[in-house]
Amino acid sequence: MATVPDYRWRMAPEGLATRRQLRELGLRPGGQDVAAELQRPRRRRGPLVAYLYRIDRAKPVRPMTPARTAALATAMRARRTCPNCRADAGYCIPRSLGMCVTCDDIRRERSA
Repeated sequence: MATVPDYRWRMAPEGLATRRQLRELGLRPGGQDVAAELQRPRRRRGPLVAYLYRIDRAKPVRPMTPARTAALATAMRARRTCPNCRADAGYCIPRSLGMCVTCDDIRRERSA
């Protein structure tokens, strides 16, 4: 198995980009293999690794279809709907609470 080159943070050569950088350019990896790894140092744990892809082999981002747009809207509506009061909170329900802030406040008042 061939190994990929490692580069230190901010030392990668031109022509390589992370997935996020490709997305900003309107591109996607498009099935290509990882060209290199970027090592970002961290103090307490080991280094953080980001995969780099060749920009010249990247493909354009696929356009959103009406079905994908509808599926995304349904998923976001589900994230905004409180399981207790069934109301659309207008924001994504925090996973730490498991309910909207209003329902959590009511729960805390009852338990106090």
